[in-house]
Amino acid sequence: MTEDDYDDVYKVNLKGTFLVTQQFAKAMINNGITGGSIINISSIVAKLNNIGQSNYAASKAGVISLTEVASKEFGKFGIRVNSILPGYINTPMVAVVPQHIKDEVAKRCPLGRMGEPREVAEVIAFLASDRSSYVNGAAIEITGGLK
Repeated sequence: MTEDDYDDVYKVNLKGTFLVTQQFAKAMINNGITGGSIINISSIVAKLNNIGQSNYAASKAGVISLTEVASKEFGKFGIRVNSILPGYINTPMVAVVPQHIKDEVAKRCPLGRMGEPREVAEVIAFLASDRSSYVNGAAIEITGGLK
């Protein structure tokens, strides 16, 4: 892996998350919005550490830490900050993974299958709603139990 490849992933996944979180928090604070929710997208790869993905795994682990810190900093303004850690979800990103790898992942998953985008969306909708008003600083795995 080249240094540029490493840096490019970090810029998008971690610095991008930082900048977007910062801008949304500022906007909510400046407009007196309380009860707001910021949801950052990490990945289960932050915990599973796939071979050949040191840049991706490290940047997504950084998103979890960034989320935890931001939840403490912005909680006093009534802003909740959480992250989700999708596993292998049937998306265009996973579509390029060789089928034998996807089959192996499904075998390792207690639910025996890949996740669907709507299952991730349901968790995001919950975190964005008032139903999660006491959830702050969480890193929620959406993996079907894959470890």
